[in-house]
Amino acid sequence: MTKKISAILMVLLITGCAAVGPNYVSPTVSAPDQWSSEPRGGLSGENPDISELAGWWSILNDPILTNLIERASRDNLGLLEAVSRIREARAVVGINRAGLFPSITGGGDRSYSRSSGQTGSGERADFYSTGFDAAWELDIFGGVRRSVEAAVAELEASEADLHDVLVILVSEVALNYINVRTLQARISVSESNLEKQQDTYELVLARFEAGLTSRLDLEEATSNLESTHAQIPPLRVEIEQAKNRIAVLLGDRPGALDDVLSQPEPIPVIPLEVAVGVPADALRRRPDIRRAERRVAAQTARIGVATADLYPRFQLPGSIGLESLSLDTLFRGGSYTYRYGPNFSVPVFTAGSIRQNIVVQDALAEQALLQYETTILTALEEVENALVAYADEQVRRQALLNASEAAARAAELAEMQYAAGLIDFQIVLDAQRSLLAFEEQLARSEGEVVSNLIRLYRALGGGWMPLVSTEG
Repeated sequence: MTKKISAILMVLLITGCAAVGPNYVSPTVSAPDQWSSEPRGGLSGENPDISELAGWWSILNDPILTNLIERASRDNLGLLEAVSRIREARAVVGINRAGLFPSITGGGDRSYSRSSGQTGSGERADFYSTGFDAAWELDIFGGVRRSVEAAVAELEASEADLHDVLVILVSEVALNYINVRTLQARISVSESNLEKQQDTYELVLARFEAGLTSRLDLEEATSNLESTHAQIPPLRVEIEQAKNRIAVLLGDRPGALDDVLSQPEPIPVIPLEVAVGVPADALRRRPDIRRAERRVAAQTARIGVATADLYPRFQLPGSIGLESLSLDTLFRGGSYTYRYGPNFSVPVFTAGSIRQNIVVQDALAEQALLQYETTILTALEEVENALVAYADEQVRRQALLNASEAAARAAELAEMQYAAGLIDFQIVLDAQRSLLAFEEQLARSEGEVVSNLIRLYRALGGGWMPLVSTEG
């Protein structure tokens, strides 16, 4: 008994040896202390509230948008695919962990034989056996443990990938929704100007019929009216395309959201202040960076898996069972049999394939690290661009608002003076065209401000924590 216990302890001691290959060390991230763009236009350098950042769309106070995002987070097919990949990765972890334990199989056999009459008695014999076979490969050099490390890191990368899919999904739903509302606002602008131009056309027609103006003025009024009318159908086409895109993002058929989005609603109002924090916090939040870092860890572990192939492999096989020449005596005491004993194998000549595989895995780890560093730089670039775009578009929107108000006053004065016969009709046309152009640009800018806010939240890594559970 003492010898058996000593043998077991020795096995445990051996299997506790350090694994070959490099131990993973998380790469150091060199992030600037502050964003290069000074916070302005409602932006604050304060750290954002984590729960608010996770559900950033709630600050827009739009129940329809909130409902669409909740539906997408539940039913989007790409999101469900990412969840399925996590299930797959968990199973791969289980498969690799199983390599740390013995495998046991059971079976039985019945065979008949007859020896040669020339070399033996020529008699027939029956043979019966049943029992269990066991095999345990000792993970002395850590190849199996490294494979488990790689599988666990890939699982964590899959979980980060799910979060990244969710960040992108939420922002895509929101961007398309804002596009719908912006297009509806642009149609409203065109229809409002169309009414004014219709009144002007009727005035010109009356003056023409009274002989007070030329046909040129009438034709120009007609051209102005029809030109504005022609702008509306393409906008309606774009609305349908955006609505269909949202439906697909929700895992539904195109056209399924006609009832929900057919009624025009105003473009959501942005908050007075948006906290953006510091670069280091944004990098920690972004799931695409977490995914890239976990893939570096997985590939580092695979170097150890490849390195372990250079070393001997030790196994502890064994079997226990019953054997007999007769079924009647198979389960009697004398039928008991067993066999055990260690064995090992060592690579003697592989023409350098093992070492070349180590080089391959090392190169892949280097590539994964470079991809990680690229992901960090891209993340910083996206945030910096979003900060500038959000702040400057608000400046542009204010200028367009001022221009639109001035253009509206100019158009009104021009129409009054033309009706009184004080100015040429060309001045009225120019004023109306300027008004339409500025109001159209203002509607676009109002939508772009909200869209830039959405892109900023996406760049900051917002929108993923509370919505999806990766369990199960």
